[in-house]
Amino acid sequence: MRSRTIEWDDPVATLQLVTGLSGLDAMRAIMRGDVPPPPIALLMGFEIVEVEAGRVVFALEPAEYHYNPIGSVHGGVAATLLDSAMGCAVQTLLPAGAGYSTLEIKVNYIRAMTRETGRALCEATVLHAGRTSAVAEGRLTSEATGKLLAAGSTTCSVVRPPR
Repeated sequence: MRSRTIEWDDPVATLQLVTGLSGLDAMRAIMRGDVPPPPIALLMGFEIVEVEAGRVVFALEPAEYHYNPIGSVHGGVAATLLDSAMGCAVQTLLPAGAGYSTLEIKVNYIRAMTRETGRALCEATVLHAGRTSAVAEGRLTSEATGKLLAAGSTTCSVVRPPR
């Protein structure tokens, strides 16, 4: 029998820490550890490793707790990682007070992930950032081999503060 315990900071209190920051500054603060990561990142075991305007890279070490009944990492892990990275790439282009929400996500699974895959990197890049919507793409690859594991795209709704 195995177990895993997860602790996280209050996400509402964390939101207060980034109020007034641009999306890019908020993502950088999380990456540096100045602001706690969101609970989903701790639950799934991923972290931000690179952040710049319109681009983020997340990392995930596939583990047993990600497995499905057929002995590989559940596809929902890849989908969650892609959705999070692509949304955060959009966030890096938003001003303070703006937000986003995923409207649509598309994922293509290329290769199965297992513990033997080793660390996986998810790079997400914004293709279009408009006033009310944004489009981004993501690539999930094996850090060791560079092989593509999954690819995705998203459309996000953007809500900006009043002018």
